[in-house]
Amino acid sequence: MKGKKKIISVLILAVIIIFLIVASVIILPRQGSQQLSRGGAVAVVNIEGVIVSGQAGFGLFSASSSAEHVAGLLRKAGRDENIKAVVLRLNSPGGSAAGAQEIAREVDLLRQKKKKVVASMGDVAASGAYWIAARADKIVVNPGTMTGSIGVIIQTQDLRGLYSKLGVSSQTFKSGPHKDMGSATREITPEEKVIFQDLVDNVYQQFIQAVAEGRKMKLDQVRKIADGRIFTGQQARENGLVDELGGLNDALSLAGRMSGLGSEPPVLELTRRGFWQDLFDPKINNLASFFWFKENGSFNTYQQIIFPAGWLVCPSCWPVIIK
Repeated sequence: MKGKKKIISVLILAVIIIFLIVASVIILPRQGSQQLSRGGAVAVVNIEGVIVSGQAGFGLFSASSSAEHVAGLLRKAGRDENIKAVVLRLNSPGGSAAGAQEIAREVDLLRQKKKKVVASMGDVAASGAYWIAARADKIVVNPGTMTGSIGVIIQTQDLRGLYSKLGVSSQTFKSGPHKDMGSATREITPEEKVIFQDLVDNVYQQFIQAVAEGRKMKLDQVRKIADGRIFTGQQARENGLVDELGGLNDALSLAGRMSGLGSEPPVLELTRRGFWQDLFDPKINNLASFFWFKENGSFNTYQQIIFPAGWLVCPSCWPVIIK
């Protein structure tokens, strides 16, 4: 009986794979949909979800922005002479301070190459996402966007009471007194509280320095509003944190004018998105453009379709996840 189930599972998987291959080969994507105008274009780079250092996975249900990947797209824009400006489309609550710094550094390098950078904020662009936006030439925000949240936070949990009720105990062997600081199995010592606060204060100082430099504000001005609070887009403009109110099209138009391409510049999307964003994108005009491997790495057929489908129908057939 188990053998028959496995055979059926393998057959179903084979049908899925054959369908993907046929769709990709026979239904060819339209040519030239992402070709650059010889006169130049404005590139769009999306930063969505939590910002993380290194490489982030883009699977069926994941939504995060890899600093390594976004930085790579910005470097690509910097090397391409036809790209005259970049619009950063931000829809992120923030994330890793180091990840935000990596992306912000690439924004600085783009501007050094005389390429204009405009930040466009969607629903939310707070904390680390604002850190990145602050390094742009201009920031365009919707009046109802949630932004700001200039601050740093570290949280720990004390789970000793819960563990006691569950009958769970632990033993720790460490090379120094602070190696397990922040552990949920013991209380934080007064000395460790000082260490944690020093960490927070140090990164916070880096944050407000980056905002002050990017927005051309004095440090004291930034400190007055950098207490972790969030602002609407309208409030952010009143406090000097953004430049203009408007949506993505307004940001594209501004980038076009700033780079000499006019108010309706050619647009090139340089981005990596997840499964659901590609699936429901109205610009996807056929099966091949959805299933095929894109040059910019926005979709990986194996990781996002073949492996999940195979695992669902036959988990024992796929013991190892290949990244």
